[in-house]
Amino acid sequence: MSILKNRKGGKAMQYEFRPSGVCSSKIVLDVDGDTVQQVQFVGGCSGNSQGIGVLVQGMKIDDVIRRLRGIRCGRRNTSCPDQLAQALLLYQSKNETKN
Repeated sequence: MSILKNRKGGKAMQYEFRPSGVCSSKIVLDVDGDTVQQVQFVGGCSGNSQGIGVLVQGMKIDDVIRRLRGIRCGRRNTSCPDQLAQALLLYQSKNETKN
């Protein structure tokens, strides 16, 4: 997984991540400080991905990570929710080095 690019969109920053080991090919995050504003999964199960996005909207990043990290999809070692948690961990690590 890697950050592909980030863009400013109003107050929030938009980040794109390339997940691994899941059906989704990209996760697009809008983050404002320590809050998730919006999440969009590209590819994968549309209904579940939309549901995850709606549920985490407005949540603190640490809360999303705590709730989703380690969730597995079948026999896979990861899942789309887990990859979202991994993306947010990567976002946090990149922002800590900028401060």
